Amino acid sequence: MQIDQLRPSVFQVTLHAYELSALVAGARWAAENGDLPAEARDQIEEVLADYDATFDHEEEPQVEDD
Repeated sequence: MQIDQLRPSVFQVTLHAYELSALVAGARWAAENGDLPAEARDQIEEVLADYDATFDHEEEPQVEDD
């Protein structure tokens, strides 16, 4: 895993698929089972929704114009 700080609050993360899977699984577990403050749970759920939407969009078939 490589993490580069581009700006004070912007990071670029390069990681393997298994590392991403582990992070997402941990976030899902924490959102569902963790003893978290409501704000933290909301933030995790928002990140997971963005993740799911990105990968749902990526899996849509590509339509090519002739």
